[in-house]
Amino acid sequence: MVVHGGRPGRAPGAPVGPPVELTSTYHQGGPVTYGREDNQTWRAFEEVVGALEGGEAVSFASGLAAVAAVLETLPVGAKVWIPHDVYHGTRRFLADREPRLQVADRMADAQLVWVETPSNPTMEVIDIAAVVASVAGAAPVVVDNTFATPLGQRPLDLGADVVVHSATKALSGHSDVVLGVAVSRDPQWVEALRRRRSLHGAVPGPFEAWLALRGVRTLAVRFERASASAAVLAARLAEHLAVERVRYPGWGTMLAFDVRGGAVPADAVCERLRVVVPGTSLGGVETLIERRNKWLGEERVPPGLLRLSVGIEDVEDLWQDLSAALTAVA
Repeated sequence: MVVHGGRPGRAPGAPVGPPVELTSTYHQGGPVTYGREDNQTWRAFEEVVGALEGGEAVSFASGLAAVAAVLETLPVGAKVWIPHDVYHGTRRFLADREPRLQVADRMADAQLVWVETPSNPTMEVIDIAAVVASVAGAAPVVVDNTFATPLGQRPLDLGADVVVHSATKALSGHSDVVLGVAVSRDPQWVEALRRRRSLHGAVPGPFEAWLALRGVRTLAVRFERASASAAVLAARLAEHLAVERVRYPGWGTMLAFDVRGGAVPADAVCERLRVVVPGTSLGGVETLIERRNKWLGEERVPPGLLRLSVGIEDVEDLWQDLSAALTAVA
């Protein structure tokens, strides 16, 4: 599906890949009336992601726009349960919406349950099926699947109602586009998400959607390569004297590790790296590293924690770079 989904029909002389539909205006009398409502390039990308997650996808201008669209379906005063470790953009959005939306102290009190697993950035794992069972239909369960990707887990198969992604990350995979997507099997959820996309103007650009579609074509090979490297690096980091703790769920392309001594040596490690790139993102073909505690709103994160998004470089090149930087500060 990642390779063949979202393509035009086969016909002599027809393009193999879908073209970018660059238009804001359509002739009247057809299924699409205006460029804020629909676009065939969006649809091609959504077809692929929807098939990967096992639902119907709705694309957005960014991952946070997808998050906002889901949360804005709630009535005034609704309570949302979120784990203590979750993407800081989600937490900041909820804080910005207080008191319109409130964070629930207990899952049982929530009108919506938000799950992120593995969590960002401490890599904690939540049992999605167990959460769904404990809620027992009393509240919708939404899963941020950005870290795991649908190749790592399919939350809808585990009973979740909605899945969200920052498609900026692993889905597009080349650090050149900002995009988001939400997926559901429930037609009411899909319609609500499309309505909010249009009313709030959080529409993706056609060219951004085309870039994301081109990127997702290689998701499987990128995920396989980066996951294999992440497992190697996690094992080696655990043996290094400068590393206090490795946070790795045993699969996937993301891991984190705590540098012994805290913020100062962790920053020094980042400054000494020459292959690994210090940067605020993840999921690209290049390996990225960042000390998350330095950002406003991330004070809960241990000072020496470095989040590592493993790319597709040769794993020995990555280890040589990391090892040299860690040894220098040990």
